[in-house]
Amino acid sequence: MTTTTGPQVPVHRQLSAHAATRLLGDWQSKGPAYRALADALRAAILSGALGTHTRLPSERDLALSLGVSRTTTTAAYRELRERGFAQARTGVGTVTVLPRHSGPAPTPSLTGGDAPRPQSSAPHGDLIDLGQAAPAAPPDLHDAYQRALEALPRYLSGIGYEPLGIHPLRVAIAERYTARGTPTSAENILVTSGAQHAITTLAQALLGAGERAIVQSPTYAHALAALRGAGARLVGVPVGTPGQPGPPPFDVDLFESTVRRSAPRLAYMIADNHNPTGYTWTEEERRRVRAVARRHRMPVIGDETITDLYLDRPSPAPLTGDGQDDTHVIAVGSASKSFWGGLRVGWVRAHPELVRRLALRRESIDIATSVLEQLAVVDLLERSGEILAARRVQVARQRDHLVAGLRRIEPSWRVPEPPGGLSLWLDLGVPLGSALAAASAERGLLINAGPALTPDGSHASQVRLTFAPSTDRIDAGLPRLADAWARVSGRAAGSAP
Repeated sequence: MTTTTGPQVPVHRQLSAHAATRLLGDWQSKGPAYRALADALRAAILSGALGTHTRLPSERDLALSLGVSRTTTTAAYRELRERGFAQARTGVGTVTVLPRHSGPAPTPSLTGGDAPRPQSSAPHGDLIDLGQAAPAAPPDLHDAYQRALEALPRYLSGIGYEPLGIHPLRVAIAERYTARGTPTSAENILVTSGAQHAITTLAQALLGAGERAIVQSPTYAHALAALRGAGARLVGVPVGTPGQPGPPPFDVDLFESTVRRSAPRLAYMIADNHNPTGYTWTEEERRRVRAVARRHRMPVIGDETITDLYLDRPSPAPLTGDGQDDTHVIAVGSASKSFWGGLRVGWVRAHPELVRRLALRRESIDIATSVLEQLAVVDLLERSGEILAARRVQVARQRDHLVAGLRRIEPSWRVPEPPGGLSLWLDLGVPLGSALAAASAERGLLINAGPALTPDGSHASQVRLTFAPSTDRIDAGLPRLADAWARVSGRAAGSAP
């Protein structure tokens, strides 16, 4: 085996022959076996099911596992290298990469939205956004602001700067964690100006330039931007869609293998209603991730922004567990998805020492969060049971409406029905995600291309759509999606809804 030219890529994880056989499934097709195997491996890399910087099993081990000759696996690996999807390293083996023209997706703007936004040529008033997962405000919001105004005078004699957050809100958030099973006090809570501010502040406090950060692939695009902005080198752990072919929704063994090989400074994870697949970790997965964090002395940031939006099942215990791992497991939450995006109030739950450190660091960014907004959130949290029950019913109705509409457009699409969250991870079956997003934008419809939600530009066959908008807006957007699909796929899109 000869090495390829050019800089050698790092190895972040290793794939066993057994795992490769399970991942490839029924890979054989007409034509030479080596080409079918190379095509199957290439498709797995493009879809994100097989992460880049993964050491493949040896040619001999894979041949034995698949029941083919070593000549077949040798030729398949050679074809992968020639097509730019693998690199051979002396003393290491064959490592997966993406071709040089398929780099990471561009960093999104942090001014709004959930991923880089394609430019639309449609009139502004005609724009339909099925890419930004932001529901409208509940009817209770106006009254919450009224009561917040009534409570505001008691704060007017002070200077209005509360770097840690106002005490009533910190207590209310702490009580929420305690009620969910994680004993928490106000000293564990830092109030921020939204979850994005929380993630950015954590990244800047915990990361140094060039240090690695582990993320799920795909994941929340603005978290990728925050980590990159802090100078991190991102390492993705492939995650799949529940009930669909490909990698498991979350593989703890692969996660720990990636931690062990890449020596990251931190990990950013979404354990509840994962954005965009909708998967929720089991209690066993949560326990094992906490153990990995302890064993490797690595902070895990658990994004709980969408934790309240369980649609088909009750909410599990927090990733933070019994709270004894608060030096290693840090939670980020927000009022934006539960109540309204215009409420720029988020929070961090962490060890008190880190909370104080973050409060000092934030002073260079925004000093403190608006007192009026915090008071409104205190009021909303007191009434959250009734508000969120109505919100879940509405969001579930919109999800079902979007799922049904997508299945009418193109029967070959794999359309999941996520049990929670605000987003749906649509598999087109062909690497046209970016083309579909661009063609949709030309028709006044915004959706998110899969590569924009990954650290390495993979998942070319996926797009993310949100069911946060009303059913009327979904109905207005689906014919545009059908028309865009007909354009990029080169065939009739089927009956539009």
